[in-house]
Amino acid sequence: MDERVLNHGYPGLSIIADHATSSNQIRWLISVFGGVIVCKIAYELTGIISPLVFKGFNKLDNKQKLEWKNRGFSTFHALFAAIGSVYLLVFTNLFDEQAKEELIVNRSSAASDTLLGMSIGYFFSDLAMIIWTYPTLGGVEYLLHHGLSLFAIIQSLISGQVQFYILMVLFTEITTPFVNLRWYLDVAGMKNSTLYLLNGIAMFIGWLVARVILFVYFFYHMFTHFDQVKYVFYPMGYYTLLTVPPALAMMNLFWFWKIAKGMIKTLTKLRKQS
Repeated sequence: MDERVLNHGYPGLSIIADHATSSNQIRWLISVFGGVIVCKIAYELTGIISPLVFKGFNKLDNKQKLEWKNRGFSTFHALFAAIGSVYLLVFTNLFDEQAKEELIVNRSSAASDTLLGMSIGYFFSDLAMIIWTYPTLGGVEYLLHHGLSLFAIIQSLISGQVQFYILMVLFTEITTPFVNLRWYLDVAGMKNSTLYLLNGIAMFIGWLVARVILFVYFFYHMFTHFDQVKYVFYPMGYYTLLTVPPALAMMNLFWFWKIAKGMIKTLTKLRKQS
């Protein structure tokens, strides 16, 4: 076996140094700062547009208005991250095994770096709001989720490694708009509407596909490409790849169980009423 495979620590700093060029560092900073600015703009626009489409917005209390606008920029990030991830994973040859000889775990580009940087800006912004208003916007599970996400994305950005797997995880944000719409409809008093039911079904299917089945493929890909995973020379990145995804998968399964219980309860209630 190649000695480099066993000694992750030796070339770790050189891997980071090679990727963290001055131009890349400037791009990262601009991307992260841009992500924060975009979150701020989306937050303010949500506060401006919401009263125009929902007349009851001005009657909400301050905590509800805060969460309403917070969910506005989380929805924007979710769509941006999911679309960007699909584009990089599917519609470019960045991670096409037949197109390049370079190991998948070592592939990155200016576009993927920018996407990760803007996502870091989002997670920083949302985490700061969660901490500042704790526990209004979420409890310990949200702190853990955002903390693990930041920890993994930052390492991938500065090392340029395992971005294939990070983008797969970022795609799971596609379920966030359904979760947010469910909250919006609940607050708007539309919990018994057809839209609420249809959104609940879509959220269940979306969660099953994006956060359960996709993670099964994630671990299958890691297992079948473990000869490449061993070449993740940045030591903390290597062990993060082995530990953080399973932790996120367990959280996703827990939330999926709650979503499934809620949908079964709603469908049972509707059946009895009919």
